[in-house]
Amino acid sequence: MLDKLGPLGIAGLIIVLVGIALIALESLMIAAGMALVLVGLAVTVKALVSGMLGAFGMM
Repeated sequence: MLDKLGPLGIAGLIIVLVGIALIALESLMIAAGMALVLVGLAVTVKALVSGMLGAFGMM
């Protein structure tokens, strides 16, 4: 999976993880909520991109 992200994607992933860790230092419940929101957003974007590529016949 990491080879498909490239260096910019890996840097973004690290920044997100560090941000969640900083939030978790203050409040674990808020950090868990933020992590769930980010995962939900990622799943939604993946579904939208897959649907769009399928509509163009690229999947």
